[in-house]
Amino acid sequence: MFSKACEYGIKAMIYVATKSLQGERVKMGDIVEKVGSPEAFTAKILGELAKNGLIESLKGPYGGFFIRPDQIESTTVIQIVSAIDGDNIFSGCGLGLKECSAQKPCPMHKKFVKIRAELKKTLETTTLIELANGIKSGQTILVR
Repeated sequence: MFSKACEYGIKAMIYVATKSLQGERVKMGDIVEKVGSPEAFTAKILGELAKNGLIESLKGPYGGFFIRPDQIESTTVIQIVSAIDGDNIFSGCGLGLKECSAQKPCPMHKKFVKIRAELKKTLETTTLIELANGIKSGQTILVR
């Protein structure tokens, strides 16, 4: 459903949020290990998230990635998805056709309209704090 970059980005944000709630900064190596993504790819993804103001980093021996508590509470999953993948998941053709629209629909177009609307609503209303709290409480998992 999401691109690999987006999957890694969402997982990285959840992991960094759980650590940030404990007052910790996270090193790149820890993120790579927990998320299971290649380091260079992860650096690029985190760079996009930072450019969009969703995550912060400090350099140096006490540095690392972190998210401010107020941001953890207000950041929604759709913001993460948009920062990495844009809105293609909501506008692109479900079958991957270049020319698919309400005027010239693919065979799946009408079915995907409803699914996309539901997905968009879910991503808009799901916050990073909800996901991080699920990890902290042990109700959800992040590692494979």
